[in-house]
Amino acid sequence: MSPAGNGKPKRDTYRHGDLRNALTEAALELARQGGPEAVVLRAATRQAGVVPNAAYRHFADRDALLHAVSQAAMAQVARTMEAEQAAVPPTEDPVAAARARFRAVGTGYLRYAREEPGLFRTAFHVPGDMTHAADDTAAGATGKTPFELLGEALDGLVDAGLLAADRRPGAEFLAWSAVHGLAVLLIDGPLRGLPPTQAHDAGQHVIDMIERGI
Repeated sequence: MSPAGNGKPKRDTYRHGDLRNALTEAALELARQGGPEAVVLRAATRQAGVVPNAAYRHFADRDALLHAVSQAAMAQVARTMEAEQAAVPPTEDPVAAARARFRAVGTGYLRYAREEPGLFRTAFHVPGDMTHAADDTAAGATGKTPFELLGEALDGLVDAGLLAADRRPGAEFLAWSAVHGLAVLLIDGPLRGLPPTQAHDAGQHVIDMIERGI
């Protein structure tokens, strides 16, 4: 018997490993449309075309599914940051290169927030601390998470002489706080109505401020 609405029979089995991936992908789409509140086990199983109980073989509860989606969304943040860095024009000037790679981290972070607000919100919905900040499940193509990409870019500023070594400890938190604050203002706050060009300019000004302040 087909479930109402999609005409496809539900199934309770997948090839080994496929069901977890299918549920995660389904939940990612739910998060894309509705943020973390939309990630519900029953909705994910319905979207994946499986019976509700099948999810519990891979996810103990909703929080476990939400964590998997949060990590997958974080990996997308990392890939967007990596893409911004890859687009930096080549230069033989190590100072200019380090500065451009640092700025690309912030630009990519803000771009992802504007382009995928639902997933961006979900990426930072759980956990409540830095426990999983370096997990492989949150890493991009280079194997680094957003937090690690930021740290690497800051290390590059030190190597290039743009950031004093004694100011390096904790610089991640200053830079992250400023850029994340703007991201939230752009997608959920009073700046959400800014035209794309003004939103981009605001991001560049914040990154300018970070460069001067660290």
